[in-house]
Amino acid sequence: MPTLHVELGDRRYPIHIGPGLLNRPELLRPHLSPQTLIVTNATVAPLYLDRVQAMLAGLHHEAVILPDGEQYKTLDTLDTVFTALLTHRFDRHCTIIALGGGVIGDLAGFAAACYQRGVAFVQIPTTLLAQVDSSVGGKTAVNHPLGKNMIGAFFQPQCVLADTDTLATLPDRELSAGLAEVIKYGLIRDLPFLEWLEANLDLLLARDADALSTAIEQSCRAKATIVAADEREVGERALLNLGHTFGHAIETGMGYGQWLHGEAVATGTIMAVDLSARLGGLTGAEAARVRRLLERARLPLNPPPELTADDFLRLMAVDKKVKDGRLRLILLRGLGNGVIADEVDPRLLRETLEMESQNRSG
Repeated sequence: MPTLHVELGDRRYPIHIGPGLLNRPELLRPHLSPQTLIVTNATVAPLYLDRVQAMLAGLHHEAVILPDGEQYKTLDTLDTVFTALLTHRFDRHCTIIALGGGVIGDLAGFAAACYQRGVAFVQIPTTLLAQVDSSVGGKTAVNHPLGKNMIGAFFQPQCVLADTDTLATLPDRELSAGLAEVIKYGLIRDLPFLEWLEANLDLLLARDADALSTAIEQSCRAKATIVAADEREVGERALLNLGHTFGHAIETGMGYGQWLHGEAVATGTIMAVDLSARLGGLTGAEAARVRRLLERARLPLNPPPELTADDFLRLMAVDKKVKDGRLRLILLRGLGNGVIADEVDPRLLRETLEMESQNRSG
């Protein structure tokens, strides 16, 4: 069982990765208080809530079960968590456990950041995307109709418990969505890992336990290193958003929940790669190589035909990476080398968006 750490001084915390961790209460209990609220959803609760509750034997614990889906990542749903905490009279020394995927992790983490000005929380991610990305690093948020993840806080967990056995119940579509974030790490900073993914993608899709554990460990190691160096995304951490500005526009424009986050990121990555090639950062062969890998991962490659180039520009203008009114994009200068582009030729950006539009209509 590999254990990594996010090195944040006195807020240092472990990431435990491996099978059977929901049978290891000794990994969880040091991070809990006598009052614990489990936040989960209607899909995950029947599968794993009993096992997590068994790990809390002897502690006062309650559970709140939320509806499942990105469309419920809202302030109204967040209020359901606050109501549960107040109804059960939890004080400022309580702990919140996020049991589920990225939506649950973001909601529970944001609730923990806000409740009585901050209480402890623990991440138990049950999707590949959450295990490799959203459970690590302390980004918490809810969506707004005008923009994804625009209301939130940086708030680090006490512990991340990534039980790889939970991936056995993950739908194939969710597994592929998680692979989009795994591939991202290879593209932005680790060419050998990207090559490993190309060689082992079939094993990952077949849910080979060793391959999945390796992919999760490598992804978490990369993210932990970046977060330790740039916790609040003033520099290097922005590289983790490869494909996300385009992808968030798809999620917002189509309505939350229509596209999975990883699906939108995959398509956004294709768009970022296309723009990188137009700017001279990638060769045509390298761009085609990325496209083949995402296609093999069973991810969508083309944006929805409903969104025009103008739609994308409008939606991308409401993005957390906009600085002083200027759009910042994460692009590639060679495979394994992500860069932050503060200024992009508007003509080339529009060419990327219009080319995608032509592909979709054709």
